Amino acid sequence: QVQLVESGGGLVQPGGSLRLSCVVSGSWFSIYVMGWYRQAPGKERELVASIRSGGNTPYVDSVKGRFTVSRDNAKNTVYLQMNSLNVEDTAVYYCNTHPSTLRWGQGTQVTVSS
Repeated sequence: QVQLVESGGGLVQPGGSLRLSCVVSGSWFSIYVMGWYRQAPGKERELVASIRSGGNTPYVDSVKGRFTVSRDNAKNTVYLQMNSLNVEDTAVYYCNTHPSTLRWGQGTQVTVSS
C-alpha cells in the first residue's frame, strides 16, 4: 500500500520561507503526477501545485511566483518551496497524486503569524 509522509511545516513569520517534503512509499512514483494540496480551517482542500516527471508545473494563482514544486524520482520525494509566506497560506499541507487517488497522509501544519 502506498503511503504519503509529509514534513517540513512549522511556524513562520510573514515574509518567511519553508520547504515541505513528501516521501511516497512504494514503486511507480515516477509515473505519478503529484500534487500539493492545502486545507485551511473552515475551507475545502485545494490543489496548490502539481508536477509530472519532466513536465510543466501549474500553480494556483494565489501562490504563483512564491511557491515552487519539484520532485526527485530517485528519492520518491516531492517538494514544495514556499517563499514570501503570508497569513493566508496558513493551512495543513498534503501531498497526493493529481487527481488525488491515494489515501491521504497526516499532512504538515504551516502557520504564518507574527
